[in-house]
Amino acid sequence: MLRQSELIEKVKSYDPNADEEALERAYLFAMKMHGVQKRESGEPYFSHPVEVAEILTDYKLDCATIITALLHDTIEDTTATHMDIEKLFGKEVATLVEGVTKLSKIQLNSEKSKQAENLRKLVLAMSEDIRVLLVKLADRVHNMRTLHFVKDPVKRLQKAKETLDIYAPLAERLGIHRMKDILEDLAFKEVKPEAYASIQTRLNFLREKDSNLIPKIIEEFEKDMSPTKLDFKIYGREKKPYSIWRKMVNQSITFEQICDIMAFRIVVPSVADCYHTLGVIHTKYPMVPGRYKDYISTPKPNGYQSLHTGIIGPFRQRVEVQIRTPEMHEVAEYGVAAHWQYKQKDYKADGKQFRWLRELVELLEQSNDPNEFLEHTKMAMYENQVFCFTPKGDLIELPKDASPVDFAYAIHSRVGDHCVGAKINGNIKPLRTPLMNGDQVEILTSNAQTPSAEWERFVVTPKAKSAIRRYVRQEKRVLHISHGLSQLQKIYQEAKKSYAEKEIEHDLEKVTEFYRQESAEDLLVAIGAGLFGAKDVFSRMFPEHKTTFQKVVGVFKKETKRKNLSQVPIKGLVSGLSVSYAKCCHPLPGDKIVGIVHTGRGVTIHTEDCPVLKRYVKEPERWMEISWDDDALSRQVDTASYAVRLRIVLKDSPGSLSSISTSIAKNQGNIVSLNTIHRSGGFTELIMEIEVSSALALEDLIASLNASPLVTFVGRIKS
Repeated sequence: MLRQSELIEKVKSYDPNADEEALERAYLFAMKMHGVQKRESGEPYFSHPVEVAEILTDYKLDCATIITALLHDTIEDTTATHMDIEKLFGKEVATLVEGVTKLSKIQLNSEKSKQAENLRKLVLAMSEDIRVLLVKLADRVHNMRTLHFVKDPVKRLQKAKETLDIYAPLAERLGIHRMKDILEDLAFKEVKPEAYASIQTRLNFLREKDSNLIPKIIEEFEKDMSPTKLDFKIYGREKKPYSIWRKMVNQSITFEQICDIMAFRIVVPSVADCYHTLGVIHTKYPMVPGRYKDYISTPKPNGYQSLHTGIIGPFRQRVEVQIRTPEMHEVAEYGVAAHWQYKQKDYKADGKQFRWLRELVELLEQSNDPNEFLEHTKMAMYENQVFCFTPKGDLIELPKDASPVDFAYAIHSRVGDHCVGAKINGNIKPLRTPLMNGDQVEILTSNAQTPSAEWERFVVTPKAKSAIRRYVRQEKRVLHISHGLSQLQKIYQEAKKSYAEKEIEHDLEKVTEFYRQESAEDLLVAIGAGLFGAKDVFSRMFPEHKTTFQKVVGVFKKETKRKNLSQVPIKGLVSGLSVSYAKCCHPLPGDKIVGIVHTGRGVTIHTEDCPVLKRYVKEPERWMEISWDDDALSRQVDTASYAVRLRIVLKDSPGSLSSISTSIAKNQGNIVSLNTIHRSGGFTELIMEIEVSSALALEDLIASLNASPLVTFVGRIKS
């Protein structure tokens, strides 16, 4: 733990104008307030805020942020108040400390609806002052470093999952890659200890096998760069275990197939020197196709700039080379902290690197559904970018797999709403065409056009999804009101009552509380959507028209309906249809799904990319828009299992089948059947049918199998 003089020295080493007296007062005040409090490790609690402050000095943050780090737990865990902090350290520090306190009270637990609501609070807090989040990230780094002292394994796992799901991606979006790597690896070690150990063992083996390889490759690059007469520096680094795991999961590849386990950074004085250096490297070594990326001309949303290229480098090793200037290197390592915005009193979440945050705040204001907001938040944090241009040459940043509709909404909501077509590089293309880096996109519009529910199948940006859902909800609401009113008017007419719209709405107001609806209009929507029967509602309003037989039948129908709906964890199904899961693609919770209606057989659920769906392209009337119901899945007493088929190729050696069976069992998979398809050349090809709980569980299972040195290929079968 740093002494106060050492901490002050560290701050003044990069900020000579730092308020030395305020730092000393903050150190002593925090020590006094935390007193004899202890952490679970047995250390004095005061060591924690000092460690957090030290982490932030490594990122050269301003004096107010360091003071906030020292005081960040005083309001929550001691008798100190906001007024005390403001009186002693000023309004700025008091506001920051209170912001961190609010973030600390947000428990991002596993229950989805609560997590969604708390994420809303987190985003609002970040939008006020980004330094609040920087202190919270440093706080999380130290807590993760001491996580092994927490005795409760459930709490350890919860903290680690929060870190992987929320805090590490936030660090990445702020461009603080050093902090992101630390958080990911500490959490990964807790969440997937076996996978972490397996990857770490293989990395250790590579280090022992090629102990001097990185220095040798650096030496070769230095020889290549010497004729340029540039002032250059070259660094080598090894890919982190979690980055390796994520690539194995996302690309369904084995450890041996990863080409950038070793990466090298060449830092040169100017942008022109970066491109000159790229030419030197590509002249000397063969480039790996598809591995070149120019983040200098098109930076990432967090401000990251660099040239990336994959090559067959010295000693025939596949390596990644990153070329950048010293300023770019600073931003790559320290992210937002490298911009020195805070010294200029520019604390707000402004600038290009915070566009994603501003868009999330806009969505928060527009969306009433917290789960929808959660989906958008995670999407915004994890997205990979493509860069496209308007006909005037303006650059539009979009997530990978974005469509022209996403592009239209990125320009303006009105352009998206009235989009009828698109020209990509001068050619008219379907609206669902995925956009590629460098595409020039022209949006064709018509005032007669409105958003289509079909668009939601292929758009990927939160803004587009939100606008389409909002319009479709409103359109459906109007249709349901009309349909519900029509049903009631027929019943009123049969009962010889006045069926004027105003009178019906007046009668409905009497029973809205019984049906848990806020207004008569909402109840009409529910009737039109089939949630409540028009006859039942009429009988509730006018009991004298309801016979004993109708009462019995009405109760029976209501109970049966509730029971059936709770058994099927899928939204969008029509009541009364029987449901089956397609055996061609074996859909899992988490997969994007569609329903195909068969006369006399009900609806069959397929994955959206199932090859069998090609048969029904010319029969759109048979398609149903459906999705997994997360709430229904969470209510299931026992975790349901869903069958899926895998193709596995493994080395033909004693114990190989036992090893993968154990790995499947540890990942909560259950082997239903196993067939040997082919066996030769020391390898065996298998088809396995396995039961798992979700698509996410399957991803983890596949990644776990890929981590085994006995497995050379694992893939899901959809045919």
